[in-house]
Amino acid sequence: MAITSANQLELLQTAEAVAREKMIDPDLVIQAMEDSLARAAKSRYGAEMDIRVNIDRKTGRATFARIRTVVEDDLVENHHAQITVKEAKSFLAEPKVGDEIIDEVPPVDLGRIAAQSAKQVILQKVREAERDRQYEEFKDRKGTIINGQVKREEYGNIIVDIGRGEAILRRNEKIGRESYRPNDRIRAYIKDVRREARGPQVFLSRTDPQFMAELFKMEVPEIYDGIIEIKAVARDPGSRAKIAVISYDNSIDPVGACVGMRGSRVQAVVNELQGEKIDIIPWNQDQATFLVNALQPAEVSKVVIDEEVGKIVVVVPDEQLSLAIGRRGQNVRLASQLTGLDIDIMTESDESARRQAEFAERTKLFMDTLDIDEMMAQLLVSEGFTNLEEVAYVDAEELLSIDGFDEGTAGELQARAKDYLEAANIKAMENAKALGVEDSLIEFEGLTPQMLEALAQDGIKTLEDFATCADWELAGGWTTVNGARHKDEGVLEKFDMSLEEAQTLVMTARVMLGWVDPTEIEPKEEQEAEA
Repeated sequence: MAITSANQLELLQTAEAVAREKMIDPDLVIQAMEDSLARAAKSRYGAEMDIRVNIDRKTGRATFARIRTVVEDDLVENHHAQITVKEAKSFLAEPKVGDEIIDEVPPVDLGRIAAQSAKQVILQKVREAERDRQYEEFKDRKGTIINGQVKREEYGNIIVDIGRGEAILRRNEKIGRESYRPNDRIRAYIKDVRREARGPQVFLSRTDPQFMAELFKMEVPEIYDGIIEIKAVARDPGSRAKIAVISYDNSIDPVGACVGMRGSRVQAVVNELQGEKIDIIPWNQDQATFLVNALQPAEVSKVVIDEEVGKIVVVVPDEQLSLAIGRRGQNVRLASQLTGLDIDIMTESDESARRQAEFAERTKLFMDTLDIDEMMAQLLVSEGFTNLEEVAYVDAEELLSIDGFDEGTAGELQARAKDYLEAANIKAMENAKALGVEDSLIEFEGLTPQMLEALAQDGIKTLEDFATCADWELAGGWTTVNGARHKDEGVLEKFDMSLEEAQTLVMTARVMLGWVDPTEIEPKEEQEAEA
């Protein structure tokens, strides 16, 4: 088939029809035709030649042209596609390197094989354009809900028709009890859109916490308008969920708005999630208050927060323990996900026993170290004294405020505490030196003799050893492995050293050794201070 004998307008009509069917730009189809005709022409005139085809967008006429590029005389590699400056003077008045010489060549006759090859090129180009269009369409819809129709099931994964493409709902993203048949309607959350070699892949989810948040946004106009905000979501898909909401309008109750008249709004979400029970909780900036709300329906007696390690202890009445933990730990697990804190549940009796044990331990400490009777030691503990340093260096007025303590008693207690601490420091320093601690570390400010002894026992004996330590190795910390938090014990953790204090000491040691330029640290510290 010769191009010259073909109906030239038929090329444009074909391009329009294909573009309309695939919903892509007609110009992309015409470009694919140009590429396919150029490939066929190269097979006719020679693969070494640079043949280009241009199809007129109005008439459909195809023009075949041979392109030769002007290069330096000694840089010619392909005589069919390149020409020297000297030779180019026959075609151009003042040829320069990089100029192109265009010679029109006769159209080629497309044989059966060439026509089939051209068809394959066009189909490939059209398929690539269609994939690009699908990716551009769905990449901006990530994080939204989409409706689709089930096409088939493959190895437990659901292939969903979403209009202009397909999406996949993996079996681990389905709610446990769900099953689908072909042509069933399905609603899901677009979790991810990826550009892959086989085309754009749209991944759906019905277990993602944000799926429930988006459902509430569809059912509750106040959330869509921004009057109510969803602050946190935690789900045990198909079983139970908790959602924390806050209202920016004092006249609107966030919980009531999400529940709706006679529970109509929340019931619509529950039905979509296959009967998943949903607890709607008012969000509060105060962590303790928010946690009390999150543990509903259990009652909470007391909340103790350890902000440094991100852990929280909740005390509940003995009869409320099973309710607070929930079936298989579900209630406390969801509350932990909602607040982002590790939660320990403790009964009032357990908490009372723990406090009594701490009281007895501190009482014994004062009795043994200060050589006083049990009643006087209990008075010190009752007034909040926890260690010898507090007794030794507290203002004498605080000791005198204790019933039965006069100036003589207070002075004697402080003298005994200081003597004991001094003796302990001398002994710790002797042990540290015996273990091989060098003067460079002993003279470093910020470390007590007991700290030096602990460091030496861990093999840290020089200032260089200390400077190589990480802050968490000194102060301790937490590591999350497979979603579970594990405690990392610090060498100086028993001395109540914080991560900030450890970081300051380590950086100071590195500056003293010349490992770090102090001018690089100061801007960061100034930024933190401003923040």
